[in-house]
Amino acid sequence: MKYSSFLLLIIFLIASITTSAQQWRSLTNGKDLSNWERLNGEAKYTLEDGVLVGEAVLNTPNTFLATKEKFSDFILELDFKVDSQLNSGVQIRSESLADYKNYRVHGYQVEFDPSERAWTGGIYDEARRGWLYTMDENPKGKKALKQNEWNKLRIEAKGNSIRSWVNGVPTANILDDLTSTGFIALQVHDIKGDKSKDGIKVMWKDMRIMTENIDKYLTPDKKEIPQYNYISNTLTEREKSNGWKLLWDGRTTDGWKSAKADNFPAKGWKIDNGILKVLKSTGAEATNGGDIVTTKKYKDFELKFEFLITEGANSGVKYFVDPGMNKGEGSAIGCEYQILDDEKHPDAKLGVNGNRTAASLYDLIPPVAKRFNGVGMWNNGKIVVKGNHVEHWLNGFKTVEYERNNQMWRALVAYSKYKNWPNFGELSEGNILLQDHGDEVWFRSIKIHEL
Repeated sequence: MKYSSFLLLIIFLIASITTSAQQWRSLTNGKDLSNWERLNGEAKYTLEDGVLVGEAVLNTPNTFLATKEKFSDFILELDFKVDSQLNSGVQIRSESLADYKNYRVHGYQVEFDPSERAWTGGIYDEARRGWLYTMDENPKGKKALKQNEWNKLRIEAKGNSIRSWVNGVPTANILDDLTSTGFIALQVHDIKGDKSKDGIKVMWKDMRIMTENIDKYLTPDKKEIPQYNYISNTLTEREKSNGWKLLWDGRTTDGWKSAKADNFPAKGWKIDNGILKVLKSTGAEATNGGDIVTTKKYKDFELKFEFLITEGANSGVKYFVDPGMNKGEGSAIGCEYQILDDEKHPDAKLGVNGNRTAASLYDLIPPVAKRFNGVGMWNNGKIVVKGNHVEHWLNGFKTVEYERNNQMWRALVAYSKYKNWPNFGELSEGNILLQDHGDEVWFRSIKIHEL
């Protein structure tokens, strides 16, 4: 009886080990690259003793070695080593289509970035929206990469969730619903015409993937790093638990009104399939539907919003607004996160040192380290207010940081268009405003967290 029980236990353990081993399979066949295809560029790829080597080549665009198989939900693990001068990464859920930029590879990329920027493990939307997770709000993740050594990468993609780890350190966490399936690809970034970089390498090995019954192997979310939600007009469970609320519900005008009346404008604004649109008119301030403001005032907060501008457009998001301050023509008065087509709108060349360009504190402080996704593309804005400390962010980059209610602030105001407005920007609380500047601009995913 004891022998029989012991035998059954051994059989059970062997079966468990076998089942676990069968969860993983290699991305390479161990012999050649016949289950992969090279796309877009002419960088070299070779398989040498189990190590897949990518070699940079002069004057060729970004090159990708893509799996012929497509994947949706999976856990991917691999080891990588990248030359300190080379940018690289792993594409997931990616595509190469004739009707999208002539077969340009596009999709999610988990970054290899050995530069001083240190965004290895961040998530970049290749050839589409740009950075989705920059690592600037994940200082521990920025230190995870071991320069000139083998590093371990883990990626978990399940439904709308994509997360990454480098050497066991959590590096990125996003929710996005743009692409649910696609190939995996290994990138060798272009090196332009820099002859000193010709032949530098990035290497991958021990690439294995799990696609069946992955739920029980997913890493529990310990909320160690920020989570970015790119699903329109929604709140994640984490956002809800942290106190985030939708400032616009995506369907109605609830919570908003005209800046100069008690009702929502009867014209000039349109709700269209989850998008709040300022309609095109004359290009002048508040001459059509006019600005809209929140019905509630806010003090300390973090505000996130997505915006899309049409060619030559001008708009803005204002805060610390007192709708009663300007009862005449023009826009309501408040601190403004500028929204602008810097290339086509003349306001970009006015002001001082670019302080009227996109993501600036309008007419006061110019932006730095800005990355704009482009006209006709969605961009992610953020405004953070903690007492007198204020920050502007654009697509994961901090563009403006300042302190108000002090001597320097008042000096800035004295040399701006706001100099004749008493105590400009010094309110302890105020309304949030979306500007009608007579150009078509779209908004969505407007959400707020009161601090």
